Amino acid sequence: MRFKFIATACMLFAICLLPTLLWAQPGGGGPDPDPSVPIDGGLSLLVAAGIGYAAKKRHDKKKAAKLEEEKEIV
Repeated sequence: MRFKFIATACMLFAICLLPTLLWAQPGGGGPDPDPSVPIDGGLSLLVAAGIGYAAKKRHDKKKAAKLEEEKEIV
């Protein structure tokens, strides 16, 4: 039991310590990223897809209700 605790503590310590020791190559030159890149492009597509999905679900629900109503009449 004690060995398992010590082994777990050592593994946790190693996992927490190793990322601070493993530095990549220092950042070099290169162009600065363009700050005017729009973030909205993907978000507006996601909103449009959500609206389309909601409209389809609403249409399907109305269609199912209409079929149920027709079955009750007949």
